[in-house]
Amino acid sequence: MRLELTGRHVDITPDLRKQVEKKLAKLDRLLEGGIVSVQAVLTLEKYRHQSEFTVHTRGEHFLHGLADTNAWETSITDAVEKLTQQLAKMKGKWQERKRRATSPRLLAAEAAVAPPAPAAPKKRRVRRVPRYLVKPMTIEEAALSVDSGDDTFLVFRNAKTDSINVVYRRKDGHLGLIEPEG
Repeated sequence: MRLELTGRHVDITPDLRKQVEKKLAKLDRLLEGGIVSVQAVLTLEKYRHQSEFTVHTRGEHFLHGLADTNAWETSITDAVEKLTQQLAKMKGKWQERKRRATSPRLLAAEAAVAPPAPAAPKKRRVRRVPRYLVKPMTIEEAALSVDSGDDTFLVFRNAKTDSINVVYRRKDGHLGLIEPEG
């Protein structure tokens, strides 16, 4: 974080600089190191201590905080508090945008163009398996293979009828058998 500290009608003492850096370090922690630069202007007019901060964050966002009290500590604290509120609002928008996964302009355009339509069913995709080995075995052997393995189904050639059959695990925990007709 680059800090540019300017004093108008006031000398910037090391203690005053340290106080400003300490308050801005809290802000930098909240943004997880996302502050690019800070321009701080401290102005003294009679009894008024005015603190003005302009914070440049990643993504070309600018935050502005201004406070006017009768002591430097309260003035700096109040200005940083205003920046913290703006930062919380900005971070909330960033997180909301991440959750939505579509741009807000697209959503607004869709809402303005057409009334909400019922959700269309998702298009199913069929994924091909290059090869599936169909072994000749009995129904009992196939049932044992599905029971002992992690597979939910097994395609096999019935040794007695020489037809393709499927043994599968049902939701209730039992096994099912699919035999072709004809």
